[in-house]
Amino acid sequence: MRRIDPQHRTIGQFFQDEIATPLGIDAYIRLPETIPNNRLATLAPPSPAERVRAFPLRLTLAAMNRRSVVYRALVTNPGSEIVRDPERVYARNFEVPSGGGVCTARAIARAYGMFATGETVPGLRKATLDLLTAPAIPPTHGFHDECLHGNTQFLLGFMKSSAGFPLGGPRSYGAPGAGGSLGYADPDTGVGYAYVTSQMGAHITGDPRDIALRNALSTALAHWLDTACLKHRSTREEEPRSVESRSSRRP
Repeated sequence: MRRIDPQHRTIGQFFQDEIATPLGIDAYIRLPETIPNNRLATLAPPSPAERVRAFPLRLTLAAMNRRSVVYRALVTNPGSEIVRDPERVYARNFEVPSGGGVCTARAIARAYGMFATGETVPGLRKATLDLLTAPAIPPTHGFHDECLHGNTQFLLGFMKSSAGFPLGGPRSYGAPGAGGSLGYADPDTGVGYAYVTSQMGAHITGDPRDIALRNALSTALAHWLDTACLKHRSTREEEPRSVESRSSRRP
């Protein structure tokens, strides 16, 4: 990032200047000192019993293998715990884009909502948003994920909705997070969705709490669309009668 950016900014500063500030969202890759501890939620890991119940057996065995891809991704190199700070909840002035972002659910939903509705975003071309709605292109060896030991579909860095991990409509795109958090944009409904939790879960293909919330959202959207269609149909059915009434009074 520093090499290609004319201002030689770090990834955290670039994100703040070009994305977070223009969108007006409370999101950081580099957590500033001005954010007090009382605004931060401490993440609580899932219990060992929940991990045993929810983790796929193959993934559990891989997580215990020091040579596996998932162990090297989550435990070492440098590991997910590196962003923690016992005194200040999270490390300040520390930039780990893959796992050190700090933000609110409202910030995630607002950003995805602007993407979903096609609202003008400074520095982001409509052609880019259109590309994100396209189907994912399978790699040479298919959609198999070496870390999760399952099929996942990605396009331009975002996860795409799939049978194994449905988001919204078929054109949706977003990103899950460790412990059950999820955010995505659904251009078909114009909805930006976000769910975050401090009590981390252990489900890989969708936290039950998040799924319940998404199901409620789908039900509400379906009801809203049905109501809108009925109103539109009723208006169209009334139009011919009003025309006939006016024409019948013509001499």
